[in-house]
Amino acid sequence: MSAGDRTQAGYRATLEKRPAEVAAMFDRVAGRYDVTNTVLSGGLDAGWRRATREALGARAGQTVLDVAAGTGVSTVELASGGVTAIACDFSQGMLRAGAHRPVPMVAGDAMALPLADESVDGVVISFGLRNVADPDAALREFARVTRPGGTLVVCEFSTPTWAPWRTVYLEYLMRALPSIARAVSSNPEAYVYLAESIRAWPPQQPMAAKLQAAGWSDVAWRNLTGGIVALHRGTKRG
Repeated sequence: MSAGDRTQAGYRATLEKRPAEVAAMFDRVAGRYDVTNTVLSGGLDAGWRRATREALGARAGQTVLDVAAGTGVSTVELASGGVTAIACDFSQGMLRAGAHRPVPMVAGDAMALPLADESVDGVVISFGLRNVADPDAALREFARVTRPGGTLVVCEFSTPTWAPWRTVYLEYLMRALPSIARAVSSNPEAYVYLAESIRAWPPQQPMAAKLQAAGWSDVAWRNLTGGIVALHRGTKRG
């Protein structure tokens, strides 16, 4: 397929998750990304952001990094209560779309963050880790930039714990979600990738094992919305 054909048909990355392809895909959806997420989640996205901030537990005066922050909606949530929250994303289009938000923004790859060792008190990545080419490398990189005793929170789509609900959810992902995206997104093909990447992502226990293998301790998780989303939390070893 030529570049012109891709533009005409819409564009999505593949599950190989080549960084340039993923960034280009998100550049194309940046303009309507936030409203599309709210529609596709049925308005649940705001509650997931609040739960992520509460899990992080950052205090006034601390600095946290929001990786794969997109347009910075999640970063603004993290910045409440006197916390300095920095938005980081490798999609220039996303950062431009969120440039009006009152948080610092920096372009950067989750696998090679533009921060010094042990320079932040916590790291958050919401719905972005599964888009990284090497999630294990990213988890180690998050540990590099976090001070000892600091916290990592991974908010990511996961596996519903109740089998009937899991069946309904997967049916929604593969059938209803792409159809709804065609009505509200500037690049609906990207949401076909979204559905595929969610189905391919590991469930809660294997995800916890990944955090532990990357050097995070006291790893635990909490299910949101029946396991559609899971919050994994870990502490940087001293």
